[in-house]
Amino acid sequence: MTPEITPSTQPIPRGRHAPPLAVRLEMQKHRLFDAAATVFSKVGYAEASAEAISRQAGMSKATFYEHFANKEECLAALFEYATASFLEELVAASRGAGRDFEERHSAGLRAILESVESNPPLAQAILVETVGAGPRLAELRIATLNAFAQVMYEQTVRAAELTGGPAFSSPDEAFAIVGATFELVSRQLRTGEPERVLDLQPLVERLILGLLAQPPHA
Repeated sequence: MTPEITPSTQPIPRGRHAPPLAVRLEMQKHRLFDAAATVFSKVGYAEASAEAISRQAGMSKATFYEHFANKEECLAALFEYATASFLEELVAASRGAGRDFEERHSAGLRAILESVESNPPLAQAILVETVGAGPRLAELRIATLNAFAQVMYEQTVRAAELTGGPAFSSPDEAFAIVGATFELVSRQLRTGEPERVLDLQPLVERLILGLLAQPPHA
């Protein structure tokens, strides 16, 4: 399930019907996330601005600066929010797929690809526009790849202990899969090839199963 972001056109109630301040601020942030994804994906990070994001969200520039110091901080917050949600989806889908290791990998991968495909602006913003957006975003990308790889590695180790199936021999092997998947999805978003993000699933599954089939450190 794609991270739920409040549509930028949805008004926030005011007056006696207004939600509590904490809720209102969260709603504002989600509207700004939605608007930022749209702006970053349409014009690119270099051309995006706080004013454009605020206008897309139907808010004042002052409201934008109540949440973010600048567009880099906005993109970083959007990246952290979206990738954390995707990671939760990966884990939930894998755990719900049963004991067969192939089914677990397939379910987790499909959940991620479906999320990307269902929200192209968000995917474009976090996977494409973060490249070259500065050292902070570069560090976040690496940290996120490592986090996904660590989860994949730990899941295969736990599954192997329970079922005797194969496991990655190190987080580095899982990192290779995660990095390849990020790049394949990014290329699809940039070029439209293959036609759908989900068309990448068979290739990534072959990469996963092929690596798992190898003896440790082969």
